[in-house]
Amino acid sequence: MHISTAALLRSTTARTAPASLAQRFSAVRARSVALAAPLSAEDAMVQSMPDASPAKWHLAHTSWFFEHFVLAPQPGYRPLHADWQLLFNSYYTSVGPAHARARRGLLSRPSLAQVLDYRAAVDERIAARFAAGTMDAEARRHLILGLQHEQQHQELLLTDIKHALWCNPLQPAYRELQVPASTALPLGWIDSAERIVEVGAGAWPQHAQFAYDNESPRHRVLVPAHRLANRPVNNHEYRGFIEAGGYREPRWWLSQGWELCQAEGWRQPLYWDAQCQREFTLGGWRALDPHAPVCHLGYYEADAYARWAGARLPTEFEWEAATAGVPLDGHFADDDHLHPCGAAAAGGMAQLFGDVWEWTSSAYAPYPGFQPLPGSLGEYNGKFMCGQYVLRGGSCATPRGHVRASYRNFFAPSARWQFAGLRLARDAA
Repeated sequence: MHISTAALLRSTTARTAPASLAQRFSAVRARSVALAAPLSAEDAMVQSMPDASPAKWHLAHTSWFFEHFVLAPQPGYRPLHADWQLLFNSYYTSVGPAHARARRGLLSRPSLAQVLDYRAAVDERIAARFAAGTMDAEARRHLILGLQHEQQHQELLLTDIKHALWCNPLQPAYRELQVPASTALPLGWIDSAERIVEVGAGAWPQHAQFAYDNESPRHRVLVPAHRLANRPVNNHEYRGFIEAGGYREPRWWLSQGWELCQAEGWRQPLYWDAQCQREFTLGGWRALDPHAPVCHLGYYEADAYARWAGARLPTEFEWEAATAGVPLDGHFADDDHLHPCGAAAAGGMAQLFGDVWEWTSSAYAPYPGFQPLPGSLGEYNGKFMCGQYVLRGGSCATPRGHVRASYRNFFAPSARWQFAGLRLARDAA
C-alpha cells in the first residue's frame, strides 16, 4: 500500500503546471485524497489538540469551500448536504455558525466514506460547470483561491496527522519514507548594505499573478545594513544550544516564552527524544541527521536560540530582499521526502525555499494600504493580524509552486507542530 500511495502522489504532483484550470483543479483535488490514502477511518477522525484538525475534516472543509464559494452562488443551486454547512465551515462568521474548532474530533458522522463521496460529488458539479461553460469570472477567481486554500490544507493534513500519530503511545508511521542523506554545508554570512527594496505582491485579481491579500500592496521599505546566514540552523547546531543549557537559562527567552517553556516542560524540539539522538517523522522514528535543518520549533525557541548564538531572527523584509535572483526551488512535498533535508553545496543563499518555514522577527500585521478581499473571503487573512509572527519560504510539506518570495505564512509564537525552523541574522558591524 505504501508503494501504490507514493506512486499516486507522484502522479498528482508533476512539476509542470496543468494546461488548464480544470486540469489543475483535478490534480490538486486528487492529491488531497492521495495524501489521506495511508490513513484508516480511525486515523482520519483523530484530533490530538485544539490547534489541529482531523484529516477527515480537512477533506470535507476544502470541499465545503468550493461548494459554498464556487457552486452555491449559481441561481437555484441546492446544497448537497445542507446540514453539513455548520460542521465544515471554519471561521467564516459572515457565512454562518461553525462547529467549535476544538471539537472537530468528535464528528464520527459523517463517515470518512461519506466525506469522500461528498468530495466526489462536488468535483462532479465543478466539472459540469466547466463542461457547460458556465464558470464565470467570479467563480473562476473563487476556484483559484480555493485551490490555494486546499494546498494549505494539504500541508496541515500532514502536520496534524504527524502530531496525532506522535501522541499515540505506539507512535506509528504515517507511511514509509525515503529521506536522502545530508551533507554538511558550512555556516557562512552574506552581507547586505542598507537599501530601499520593493516587497510584497500586486493585489490579486487586479494583478494577474495570484497572491493572497495579505501580500499586498507591493511597497518600498528601508532595509538597514545586515548580515544573513547562508542556510538555516541545523540539528547539530541546535543540539549545542540544548547541551549548553539553553532550555534551563531564562536570559535567552522572552518572558512569555520562558513561562510556557517551564509550564510545558520543554527540553528539546517537539519531536526529538530526550537524549536528542532521534526524532519522530512521518515515517516513524529515525536517527537525527546533524546536517538537516532543525524543525518543529516555535517562535519562542527560535528567538531564544538566535540570542544564544549572538544573533537575531531576520525581519521578513530582510528575508524577502535576500530572495532576489534566487530560484524558487527546494525540497517540497512533491519530492515525497516529507522531512527536511540538508543543503547542497551552494555559493550563495541556500534553502530559502522548501525544507522548513523560517521564523522572522516580524509581527503579522497589515502592509500600508492593505485591503482584504471583498465579502466573506475578506475573513481569510486580515482578521488574524494580531499576536502572530510571519514565517517565510515553505517547507518539505508545502506543495511545489504554492509559495513565492512574497508569501506570508503566520502562526502564534507558541506553535511547534509545523515544519518551522530559523535562519540567523545580525546587524551590520
